[in-house]
Amino acid sequence: MIDIKEINLAQKDWGDGIVKIGLLKSTFKESRIFTLNFINEMYDFEKGSVQFKPTKASDFQFRNDLKGALSYFIGSDNNYIEDKGFALNPWTKVEFENNSINIYENIALVMGNYYFTDLDGDKTKVEYTFSYKKNNDSNIKIILHHSSLPYNK
Repeated sequence: MIDIKEINLAQKDWGDGIVKIGLLKSTFKESRIFTLNFINEMYDFEKGSVQFKPTKASDFQFRNDLKGALSYFIGSDNNYIEDKGFALNPWTKVEFENNSINIYENIALVMGNYYFTDLDGDKTKVEYTFSYKKNNDSNIKIILHHSSLPYNK
């Protein structure tokens, strides 16, 4: 069964990974290798499709495979020309603020806001819903990732 400590650790690891991708942006090859490893560690693409709807995607807003997720995080894929590499911003910190967590055995549904801090110290608030699955090897993987900017009146 998944517990809240594991969810918090997975969120910390995800945020730290996003920050590290940005730190590596000057060496694209190293950034790409790290990002592939990050995606494979955090998301369950190896077991099939992940429901992935990232924040800054509108032409191809659903990225249910590894290739689409990689492009979203670091860009440079001609099939996704809108991608500038969200994780290359770079960000200095990612903070999760969970609003609700529902745990069902080896599945957890988590919703809230996360905040991305840029080099100037400005924070961008983003709404998210993640679903985590604990696999047979006890690893926690994201199986659903939906994020969006808050509604602007």
